[in-house]
Amino acid sequence: MPISTNHYNRTGLTEAILTALTSSGKDLSSITTHDLAPIDELHVRGRKATMELAGKLPLQPGLRVLDIGSGLGGAARYLAGTSGCNVTGIDLTYDYCHGAKRLGELTSLEGRTTFVQGDATTLPFPDSCFDMVWTIHTAMNIPDKAGLYREISRVLKPGGTLALYDILKGEGGEIHTPVPWAMTAQQSHLATPAELTALLEGSGFSITLWNDLTDEGRIWFKHLAERTASGTPHPLGVHLLFGSDFPQMARNQVRNLEENRIVLLECLATRQG
Repeated sequence: MPISTNHYNRTGLTEAILTALTSSGKDLSSITTHDLAPIDELHVRGRKATMELAGKLPLQPGLRVLDIGSGLGGAARYLAGTSGCNVTGIDLTYDYCHGAKRLGELTSLEGRTTFVQGDATTLPFPDSCFDMVWTIHTAMNIPDKAGLYREISRVLKPGGTLALYDILKGEGGEIHTPVPWAMTAQQSHLATPAELTALLEGSGFSITLWNDLTDEGRIWFKHLAERTASGTPHPLGVHLLFGSDFPQMARNQVRNLEENRIVLLECLATRQG
């Protein structure tokens, strides 16, 4: 089973985001996906990483895309808003799903985005129903990785693409905690690059792209940690999600990256027929 949702649940999260938007001078009647990027792109390198991965995909209007671990829906809205595809997001955390739906309404993308609360290892969708599956910084919370990639293969059409951007286990030893996805090492479930390769190939995928983005992540997170430590955070920021623990999480991420305890991977794989 995945990590307990208690790690991510935040009562009143949607209301806190709306208040922060107003406090930062935004008009709730004209919110854009760009306005939300500081809060709904929770992965390392944020919106830039989303844009880079999306730019490598054959996205087009009408495609059915599944976003596993969709969080507050930032990537799903970016994909739907820029390409016209129809994105279904699934996340285990109720507060994230509730927030994603509301933010979809504010950005007028509720017609092309749908958010479902559910478990990625038992996806509530029929076989071969998606043209593409997208997942960012999700697998590190899932111990049953064989189940995860088996389910992705099941719901993806033959010839369809899996796009992932994930945190993997490096060669530098156990991670420093807390980190954004885990308060303790026991809550973290990182695969090594070799394990991920075996999992994908064992689930019927052929890997077509494999990019190590660890160096880029080191630079980005170091700058984020410096900004976090330098003063009062922006009203709309990830501190709304992680609270007072976030500065320590950011510092630990810098250490984990610099000490090669974690690596960042961008990968594309094709589901074989």
